[in-house]
Amino acid sequence: MIVTLLFAVLLPLGLYSFRRTLIETHELLDGRLAESARTLDVLMQHEGIDALRRPEQGPLIVPVIGRKAEEELMHGRTYESEVGYQVFDMHGHVRLTTANLAQLPLPQTPLSGFENYQFDGYGWRVFTFVDDANGFVIRMGERDDSRRGISHALWLDLGMPLLIGLPLLALLIGWAVRRGLRPLERLRQALASRAPGSRRRIELERAPQELQPVIEALNAQLERLEDALERERRFSADVAHELRTPLASTMIHLDGALSTSELPATKASLASAQVGLSRLARRIEQLLALARLEAGAAAGQRSEVDLVVVAMNVIDELAPLLGESGVEFAFVGHEDTLKVQGYEAALAALLRNLIENAMHHVPAGGSVQLLLKRATEAAVIEVIDNGPGIPAERRASVFARFHREASSSGDGYGLGLSIVQRAAQLHNAAIELLDAPSGRGLRVSVVIPTHFVRGASTESV
Repeated sequence: MIVTLLFAVLLPLGLYSFRRTLIETHELLDGRLAESARTLDVLMQHEGIDALRRPEQGPLIVPVIGRKAEEELMHGRTYESEVGYQVFDMHGHVRLTTANLAQLPLPQTPLSGFENYQFDGYGWRVFTFVDDANGFVIRMGERDDSRRGISHALWLDLGMPLLIGLPLLALLIGWAVRRGLRPLERLRQALASRAPGSRRRIELERAPQELQPVIEALNAQLERLEDALERERRFSADVAHELRTPLASTMIHLDGALSTSELPATKASLASAQVGLSRLARRIEQLLALARLEAGAAAGQRSEVDLVVVAMNVIDELAPLLGESGVEFAFVGHEDTLKVQGYEAALAALLRNLIENAMHHVPAGGSVQLLLKRATEAAVIEVIDNGPGIPAERRASVFARFHREASSSGDGYGLGLSIVQRAAQLHNAAIELLDAPSGRGLRVSVVIPTHFVRGASTESV
């Protein structure tokens, strides 16, 4: 396409340039003929026409070297035989002429100007100058083949760069384009060899400056794509993890309804199962909401959430499992209300997973405590247990997905603290794993920064 465009632009320009140059060259040659005639006219005035031979003596003929002799002398080039002149008086008597124009017929009525003649096998361009004051006429002539030689030279001078240069330019452009597109081929190979799920950035050595924005945009797009795929994978795992508790609670109530023949007990178990299923539906809605939050669909749509109310709902939901586990659970609230700007679904998932995680690491007869309080310009959530705890050197790794401590008594998937961490990130909260105040067990502290906190302190409960 580039070569075609070059031909489409340069060829018309070349032809136009040749045409203009040829016109100007012919005008220059015509001007030379006219100037030569006027110069000869001045010389004739100075010497006088009478200084030439009398008409009855015949014209004075200026010899011109023969063409063959001139070609031999000038190594193939002819100049002298291609130009000539003729001088005659008003009576039609030739007084002075070059040999090559001696037989050129005289015009019946001489007029100043240019004419074209066919004479002696050649075409001639003739300029006639009539000097009425001195009574003679001067004709200067130039052969057409001389002008054609100049035209051919112009063809070569102007045409050869196009005829030779354009094909050569086409080859060089093709080479340059192929060389310029090599980084794209390397980019294609890098993309083709990229392993699925890889987060390694694409880097090309000596990539041209024009390709750098493309590589940066492609790396950013691949990063976003991997983030989206990771969210999908985490969401699938979170669904399995989060739905396990309400399903287990419902199954307990259904088993209770099936194992008793007393109608009141059966109705109570079925009612509890119905409540569990309702909570299961609610949990699914919360998971979907959490997935949308993680994808950024609800960015900037935080609402006012009361942590005390959220905590009570989570405790009520976990009550059947708390009763079955044999773990002593206590909720300590230092505020009647503790409101923050955030996402209810994410905060509920944070509390629920902190409590469940503690339950799984506390043996029967142990204790789990949920504490909500307001600190200086912050809201604090703490879950404290008296289980075996987690050594300080392993605390950083427990937030990894699918990581499970050996002391865990449940059959979970190792996603609880990962969900807690993600929910905390949505609220710019900080998480710390500390030793329990009693010296045995673990204390998980989540601190929501001040710019999310809303409400005022009330008396402790």
